[in-house]
Amino acid sequence: MNNNSILYFLPARYFNEEEFFITKGVLEKNNYKSFTASDARDMCEGSNGKKFKADLRLENINANNFSGFVLIGGYGAKDYKNNFRLHKVLNDFNNSGKIIAAICIAPLILAAAGLLTGKSATCYPDVKQDLIKPDIDYKDLPVVITKNIITANSPKASFEFAESILLLLNKQKR
Repeated sequence: MNNNSILYFLPARYFNEEEFFITKGVLEKNNYKSFTASDARDMCEGSNGKKFKADLRLENINANNFSGFVLIGGYGAKDYKNNFRLHKVLNDFNNSGKIIAAICIAPLILAAAGLLTGKSATCYPDVKQDLIKPDIDYKDLPVVITKNIITANSPKASFEFAESILLLLNKQKR
């Protein structure tokens, strides 16, 4: 396992650039290598038009190669709520006890994959009704950490989100 590699999942279209570049920047500044994955055939396109080429296709992800998996939000994350291939990858990371983080709309993917059952979590306020369920403890907070899972509610929480990921990564190394 590479203890210094983080994998980011970018929606093919309409990912949130602020969430991605802030989180990636904070972790890279702390010596974590960044890799990206998507199901995009070509370039991933952000909500503001920035384009980014993913390193891996979704079907080629091996959880053993990374310390953590970060799902970037934005409007495009809604398209992955019922993506069973992504659910499988998330469950592989979770079963290995690895860090899983999701920001903005992306926590809905974690809920659909069954990873938030019995846990506290947050998400983008406009979609919180999708997360308010009897088996999920919704918190109206910028960032929520429950065991190995980190959720954040919006681009405004990007720095706190990144710092929370860094905190858990450093704990995992000990």
